[in-house]
Amino acid sequence: MEGLQRCFVLHTRPYSETSLILDVFSEDSGRVTLLAKGARRKRSNLKGALQPFTPLFIKWSGRGSMPVLTQAEPISIGLPMRSYILYSAMYVNEILARVLEPNTPYPVLFLDYLNVLRELAQAENPEPALRRFELALLYHLGYGIDFLHCAGSGLPVEDEMTYSYREQRGFIASMVQGQLSFTGNQLKAIAARHFDSPDQLRAAKRFTRIALKPYLGGKPLKSRELFTLRGRSSGK
Repeated sequence: MEGLQRCFVLHTRPYSETSLILDVFSEDSGRVTLLAKGARRKRSNLKGALQPFTPLFIKWSGRGSMPVLTQAEPISIGLPMRSYILYSAMYVNEILARVLEPNTPYPVLFLDYLNVLRELAQAENPEPALRRFELALLYHLGYGIDFLHCAGSGLPVEDEMTYSYREQRGFIASMVQGQLSFTGNQLKAIAARHFDSPDQLRAAKRFTRIALKPYLGGKPLKSRELFTLRGRSSGK
């Protein structure tokens, strides 16, 4: 491929004794899997650059299933992810690596990804930033649900009314309370991606977990398991 592209490393894994396989999110090419030859050698100039959350200019060559990395230059220092925020950033990387089709450009989602990393780096509470990114990801995957109108009547949702989620249809006015039930107030917050209360945040998290499940499949998320283990070890 000609030219350098703005990229982030989502995930790395060892390959042979000296190399790495990289999952990369590129502004122009989407998710790409690359072979970084010799990147694990002690004297490799790539070793320090190929870190998650570090904006990079990357170049690769080859058209097969695994092109070869030929150049990687940090654009700036890595975004600092302190303490428990790191697990949230790892979660963002993991869901991207799981759900994005390879070699499919998502240039606007790339900017959403850059924004969520910036928000997380400054956040005390990562939840609002995570929910906004999950909703952006669903939108870019083609998930088009109307949060502001009842799918049955077409009427605007009302704050105090309850609506049950129906996959691929939307939200239907209902008297039933359960995991698939949301108030109109909660749906308006999700549509605006702006959460003024813990209740709205909890509802957004519940919705994004439901909506992302078909894309993520049944395999547990490693980042979520790590966060759970950390909570147990610290007594949370």
